[in-house]
Amino acid sequence: MIDARTAPYAALLLRVTLGGVFLAHAALKLFLLTPAGTAKFLASLGLPAELAYVTMAAEIIGGIALIVGFRTRIVALALTPILLGAIVLVHGSSGFFFNNPNGGWEYPAFWIVALVAQALLVDGAYALGSSRNSDVNLNLSGISSR
Repeated sequence: MIDARTAPYAALLLRVTLGGVFLAHAALKLFLLTPAGTAKFLASLGLPAELAYVTMAAEIIGGIALIVGFRTRIVALALTPILLGAIVLVHGSSGFFFNNPNGGWEYPAFWIVALVAQALLVDGAYALGSSRNSDVNLNLSGISSR
């Protein structure tokens, strides 16, 4: 059963957390690995080096958009291919558990599920894109809550 009183705050918590983690991963690429190092790593995987800059921009813009609740559903779904790529190209061969050497695919897979859940929940409370959220609230109001 969905509690219509607290569901918008659950969506807010998930949205801000996802956005913050994307910003943290962008910061890792910018400040620790460096953009040039990230580009070199992607090139070593057979990908265009320029994709590193596109990925970092997507993580920054997408992270901020999620935090403020701008086009939440679209942004959450648009960020999913980055994580699918991380599973297929980087973490998949390391097994399931993320504490395996080179990190397994457990964490990026969970992150994908969280993004899809966010897309299904839409914006949540305190979102810039809350105009669409009013439709969700209207639909949830018909559900009995305890």
